[in-house]
Amino acid sequence: MSPRLDASHPQKATSAPPTEHPDPTELHDASAERADRASLAGLPDIPPYDEVAPDDARALSKTLFARLESLEEGTHEYSYVRNTLVELNLALVKFAASRFRSRSEPMEDIIQVGTIGLIKAIDRFELSRGVEFPTFAMPTIIGEIKRFFRDTSWSVRVPRRLQELRLDLAKAGDELAQRLDRAPTVGELAEYLGLTRDEVVEGMTASNAYTASSLDAQPEEDDSEGALADRIGYEDNGLEGIEYVESLKPLIAELPSRDRKILSLRFVANMTQSEIGEELGISQMHVSRLLSRTLGRLRKGLTVEE
Repeated sequence: MSPRLDASHPQKATSAPPTEHPDPTELHDASAERADRASLAGLPDIPPYDEVAPDDARALSKTLFARLESLEEGTHEYSYVRNTLVELNLALVKFAASRFRSRSEPMEDIIQVGTIGLIKAIDRFELSRGVEFPTFAMPTIIGEIKRFFRDTSWSVRVPRRLQELRLDLAKAGDELAQRLDRAPTVGELAEYLGLTRDEVVEGMTASNAYTASSLDAQPEEDDSEGALADRIGYEDNGLEGIEYVESLKPLIAELPSRDRKILSLRFVANMTQSEIGEELGISQMHVSRLLSRTLGRLRKGLTVEE
């Protein structure tokens, strides 16, 4: 919390006699202290911040904003007045944050984000506009909080365009459902929003990324059904030999074209050795020898790879 503006800056008494040749550093510090007191002189007394009424906070803020415009940014005096303005107007942040108390995020985090919006509003505010500071600051504070939820509440990050499209689709869906007494179709949503059907489908698909369910989550209505993973998962037999298939690919690519064709006819087309012999114009016995030699070569190559 910023120090009280009405705090005095007493001079320290000293019993040491003045030196004939004062230290330049001490002279500079004394001069800076006198400048601080002069720059803060004339400011009103401020009671503890939590005891300031809203009307008093507005009046005090106007005085402080007028003083802030006359100070140089980056100086101690500027930071002092700016921090006091933040403390005086924290009630605006708490009021704005109360609108989002139903969200899952902790209220402390929401207030912290809203305070960032308050600081931005203080830095951009100008008394010459003739607008009350709460009127000017509230949209900035709420906008900062909404931006926080937009960037952090989605389970999967999607572009801002799709986030806004999700809100438009939800609003249009409610309005059309009341008008039609049924759920609207994709075509009706597209016509209502002036979008293409593909854009509506894209927005509806992106809305699935807003929340995610754990695969270990139990159904609320009936725990006997088991976890979500037990209900949607299945055994994929094709995965069992995937490592062998990937290991065989480079070995098969190195085979002569006739050996590759025999393998294709035997294991892809599911032809017998006699049918392969007729296809290639060779005997069934020759096909058997070629096939055995090819399989042995592949088996040896797999063994070497392992």
